[in-house]
Amino acid sequence: MPSQPSRELETFENPSPDRDYEIAFDCPEFTCLCPLTGQPDFAHFHITYVPDRQCVELKSLKLYLWSYRDQGAFHEKVTNQILDDLVAATRPRMMEVRGEWFVRGGITTEVRCTYIDPAWGRDRDGSGSVS
Repeated sequence: MPSQPSRELETFENPSPDRDYEIAFDCPEFTCLCPLTGQPDFAHFHITYVPDRQCVELKSLKLYLWSYRDQGAFHEKVTNQILDDLVAATRPRMMEVRGEWFVRGGITTEVRCTYIDPAWGRDRDGSGSVS
């Protein structure tokens, strides 16, 4: 059975939770609809994060991004919603979502939003170790 779009983001346990390392996704085929005209909008998304306990599973990310294809949304709203949903699913130490929106009316738009866990880099349990 072919895959279907889904807003469910699946995760798996970080194999190296005691180390800060960066994961980057390059998503060049994002599509949604302009809420004013109904015409398609295209974007190239760059997602970078430092995982804590959970990592996002790649196929679920693909199906999640696909779920926007028939949705009307402004560039700013979509980019921030993607960040919010990914942060809720993975609770990363840091995450940045950058959307490069293709030209429309002679103007390109880039929307960049960032989340940083306030506890990142500090003792999390007060014992001197990150838990």
